[in-house]
Amino acid sequence: MIVSVLAALVAAFAFALSTTLHQRAAKRQQRRQALDPRLLLRLLRTRLWQLGWVPDVVGVTAQALALRYGPLTLVQPLLASGLFMAILIEAGWTRQPVHRRDLAATLVGTVGLVTFLATTDPRAGVTDPSAQAWWWVAAAAGATVAGCLLVARHVGDAARGTLLGVAAGVLYGVSAALLKSVAARWHGDPVALALDPRLWALAVVGLLGVQVNQVAFQHGRLAAPLVALTLTEPVTGVLVGATAFRETLSLSGIRLPLVVGSVVALVVGVRLGSSRVERDRATDRRR
Repeated sequence: MIVSVLAALVAAFAFALSTTLHQRAAKRQQRRQALDPRLLLRLLRTRLWQLGWVPDVVGVTAQALALRYGPLTLVQPLLASGLFMAILIEAGWTRQPVHRRDLAATLVGTVGLVTFLATTDPRAGVTDPSAQAWWWVAAAAGATVAGCLLVARHVGDAARGTLLGVAAGVLYGVSAALLKSVAARWHGDPVALALDPRLWALAVVGLLGVQVNQVAFQHGRLAAPLVALTLTEPVTGVLVGATAFRETLSLSGIRLPLVVGSVVALVVGVRLGSSRVERDRATDRRR
């Protein structure tokens, strides 16, 4: 379990750095529709976006290690700490001191994460869900993403960014579940890995997540999609872990109000942190 926690924290930091680079690159591109591949094609030729894949590969590797030795219900909430790490990365990037609001966001969010994990006591379930379980996950996730994309076409910028952030969070959450399954099933045989349908599903879902994520950060204030993505991904991971992977969470007795309080603290921390990141990005654009 210690290996899983440490690997998840490494992944959170790597994803925070990658997200910072990718967001900056996406903001400089012409706006596109959610599934328009021309955005990715243009970003592929952008040096800043290319550079962002270095920490992203490190993050995926660390996440795979964390998911191999720990449950989704533990790893995915830990990845939410990446937003608070992004605050420090942003401060270093802009050479500005860390503000009190940033410290408050980090403190509140960290307390929320620690309380959630300590209270629920996540425990592993099955390592390889059944085909039926995966079809249920695909149906629920597909309906959610399709609904978000459909509604996003008919609302304003802020709401569109939030809906696209939710869609990206769901896709990333499902990607994490597929990554866990692939990592658990792989025993050193590259041929078996290449023939595993879960690997191909991971590639498709992951690519869709990247596409929707980049478009999300082009719409409205950055805070809206950032909060939606940061909250939706771990929630999706917990739901898939508790259903498809049959992982268990302790919610009886006094634990339930503590869990509710920890979730509230996490939401407040994410909101404080993302609003600060948005202000810094707006300052950069004015410059």
